[in-house]
Amino acid sequence: MTNAYSISKIRSDMRILELLSQTVPNIGAACSEIINLEAILNLPKGTEHFLADIHGEYEAFQHILKNASGNIKRKVSEIFGDSMDETEIRELCSLIYYPEQKLQYIKNSETNLDEYYSKTLHHLVSICQSVSSKYTRSKVRKSLPREFAYIIEELLHESPQDYNKQAYFNRIVETIVAIGRANEFICAICNLIQRLSIDQLHILGDIFDRGPGAHIIMDTLCNYHNFDIQWGNHDALWMGAAAGNDCCIANVLRLSLRYGNMATLEDGYGINLVPLATFAMETYADDPCHFFGPQLDENDKSHNMKTRRLIAQMHKAISVIQFKLEAAMIDSRPEWNMQERKQLEYIDFERKLFVRDGKEYTMRECYFPTIDPQSPYKLTPEEQELVKKLHHSFRVSDKLNKHVQCLFSHGGMYGIFNSNLLFHASVPLNEDGTLKEVDINGEKVKGRALLDKIGMVLRSAFNSDTAATDKRFAIDYFWYLWCGTDSPLFDKSKMTTFERYFLEDKSTHTEEKGYYYKLRDNESVCDMLLDEFGVKGEHRHIINGHVPVRVGRGENPIKANGKLMVIDGGFAKAYHNTTGIAGYTLVFHSRGFQLVQHEPFTSAEEAIKNGTDIVSSTQIVELSSQRMMVRDTDKGVKIIGQIEELKELLYAYRHGLIKESTKNKFRYY
Repeated sequence: MTNAYSISKIRSDMRILELLSQTVPNIGAACSEIINLEAILNLPKGTEHFLADIHGEYEAFQHILKNASGNIKRKVSEIFGDSMDETEIRELCSLIYYPEQKLQYIKNSETNLDEYYSKTLHHLVSICQSVSSKYTRSKVRKSLPREFAYIIEELLHESPQDYNKQAYFNRIVETIVAIGRANEFICAICNLIQRLSIDQLHILGDIFDRGPGAHIIMDTLCNYHNFDIQWGNHDALWMGAAAGNDCCIANVLRLSLRYGNMATLEDGYGINLVPLATFAMETYADDPCHFFGPQLDENDKSHNMKTRRLIAQMHKAISVIQFKLEAAMIDSRPEWNMQERKQLEYIDFERKLFVRDGKEYTMRECYFPTIDPQSPYKLTPEEQELVKKLHHSFRVSDKLNKHVQCLFSHGGMYGIFNSNLLFHASVPLNEDGTLKEVDINGEKVKGRALLDKIGMVLRSAFNSDTAATDKRFAIDYFWYLWCGTDSPLFDKSKMTTFERYFLEDKSTHTEEKGYYYKLRDNESVCDMLLDEFGVKGEHRHIINGHVPVRVGRGENPIKANGKLMVIDGGFAKAYHNTTGIAGYTLVFHSRGFQLVQHEPFTSAEEAIKNGTDIVSSTQIVELSSQRMMVRDTDKGVKIIGQIEELKELLYAYRHGLIKESTKNKFRYY
């Protein structure tokens, strides 16, 4: 140690070391922390799970968290494969996933509950010992439920096979059953198994829209132990709605009505839809609204014909309002070059045609009672009043604002974790594969600087100290992110919403993807992007969502010779026919990457009663010849830096440069 550091080096770091000495007050404490951190470096890395494009499918999302993408069942099979049959393994797994509900079901069918409790507790302790083995006792201890922390810790670190402790171990289990606490204890240890099975959760955008439970997913995430979010275009849309962008509000409502998803709006966020329903029923009373019926699952029984009719009317009403609001936004932001997206002025109401650029297109329908052909983008007084009420409803939603704050506190436009670059959709590129320069409020930026700039702009919309003009731009920019040509969350030639609703000619529905999507299978382009974001490592990757992988058509989620992985497999039920599957989970554990392909989830009730699980198949993406340890991760780099600081502090204590204290030791890491 005496040769490792110079006094000048120690003195240059003195301010840091003095701060460190407040929590590591003496030689003994410093030595203990160095030993502890060196040991942590040699543990296997924790398991990371990557999910994208959940789109409100909360039951499937929660089940995947509960079963850790099938890892819990694999672990149970490894431990008990020789002593249990498949039915017993399924029953034990469904207990781990849904302990409260499963126990209630078992109580009604099990004849000898005490024996069941005792046997099950032994099984659960074995599983918990296995999933906790890659963590320090300190980390496991922090995850323990307070009520049973001491008992679980004792059970985890003792073995019923140890002759000297056999009676001790068994007596703990027997007493738990005898005093009537087996139910609560089983629930606690099942939840612990779930928690320890996923060390970090990465959400690559699009939590919102289509499915019925985005608010439930956000509630789950807000209480999750370790997660991050890379914002998607649908997330940005809802963030913009919460900020008060009326174009975003209209789009949120339109999409929710398109998929018959009233639960998220009304039950989740308390959005008052009565004014919209009243307006729609009065304005479109004589309109069949054939092309605005909700896209529902064929087995959906929750919407009768009367409800579907009302949703169709509301859907058309908000769509027309959206086109008017967007035209005003386009006029107010000419620098966005979106004039081409103003469509209402090209409707020939007399001939029921859409006439533009010398071409005539047949309209699917042409009933627009609120559009004045002489001033097509002007809101009627009733529409203005409705927009005002809807704006107020979104702005005062406490739950929505809480969830948006969670998106900000745990999210961003991109993330870099353990040599993996995560972003939802794209980084705008030129045709030759170089980074495309994009103008944001007068500043031209590209690549990483572009995504950083967008992140700062979005946050400024919710900062109280942002100047009024900058805040107005920030609020407006949420809408550009949703549908602007150079938006990294959209990156298409145009959003053809009007055309898909009203024009028969399907050639007008085309949205040409940006160059990123055309070039991302090129390994050199991926390497350029990884360099741009400063991603290091021998095995580095880009991980995206956004564009559903059509497995049924033979598309491969692994691109660019393994450099890029696209993990949008279609969680949303609306995509199941398109993709042929029901989503992906990418799992990164100490042995490497595995891509888990999921089949459609039936229901939590089926999982509880019959032990059914999401049927998943696993594709090995990349396995390492050597197990990856904490030392090899981002966390390891930080720990190595902390060890270096502790060694400097130890030197300073031993040479009298900093005085020791007798304060109680407080763990540094």
